[in-house]
Amino acid sequence: MKAIVSVIGKDKAGIIAKVSTAIAEKNVNIEDISQTIVQGNFTMIMMCDLGDKISVAELAAALDKTGKEAGVVIRVQHEDIFNAMHSL
Repeated sequence: MKAIVSVIGKDKAGIIAKVSTAIAEKNVNIEDISQTIVQGNFTMIMMCDLGDKISVAELAAALDKTGKEAGVVIRVQHEDIFNAMHSL
């Protein structure tokens, strides 16, 4: 199963490290990643392969804690839902 992970917040050191470490600790593979900083605002989108080890809800709960610690908002969506929302 694949999921889209989005991260948004004010830029500061360590965001990518904290988020990618939290994802790796759940044995989830980051297959693709894009990040940018626009006028001090950090944005990142990742395509992750969850396999059959963890659900989208479980990953979202783990990353919600990570996001609070890092001062960013992290959202996790199943790939099919993400694609349906952006297919208009």
